[in-house]
Amino acid sequence: MVNSPSDAEVIGRSRDEPEAFGLIYDRHAATVLRFLGRRVGAEVAEGLVGELFRIAFERRKTFDASRATALPWLYGIGSNLLLKHRRGEGRRLRASARMAADEATDRRASAGALDARVLFPRVADAIEALPDGEREALLLFAWEDLSYQSVAEALELPIGTVRSRLNRARAHLRELLEPGGKKRVKRR
Repeated sequence: MVNSPSDAEVIGRSRDEPEAFGLIYDRHAATVLRFLGRRVGAEVAEGLVGELFRIAFERRKTFDASRATALPWLYGIGSNLLLKHRRGEGRRLRASARMAADEATDRRASAGALDARVLFPRVADAIEALPDGEREALLLFAWEDLSYQSVAEALELPIGTVRSRLNRARAHLRELLEPGGKKRVKRR
């Protein structure tokens, strides 16, 4: 059985054979769609996926061929696109909080679900209050289950910076979620 080519090999080949880049889309579109959809909703995410792959195709000559997978690179492009849609993110988090609250009021709701109903709006507000860099690192780490190294690659940051941002994000969230904690974190 022949091993399939790495993303780096496919991207390299796409420089001479542009249609080869379609394999990168086939491999990763569902994953980045899920990532974007969690942040901006399905309808907007579908448009952003097209934009993300257009940008990736245009920038394929700058892809670091020492990376076997293109996924962290694609997450980085996606994170930059999401920053453009930042204003609506708070509304979506609050809508998710309302949905969680509605589900929790179901008569069959467990005590844990009722606790989630109370806590989720506070968590959504706390995430919204984080500085952009901390929020991006936290969501890539927590929602996308990326390693520190992959978050660093996605955001084009040193791994130490990612560790610092995640540490600060956790501290801010603890502070914001404590009873009587601050309502908003001062943006940096």
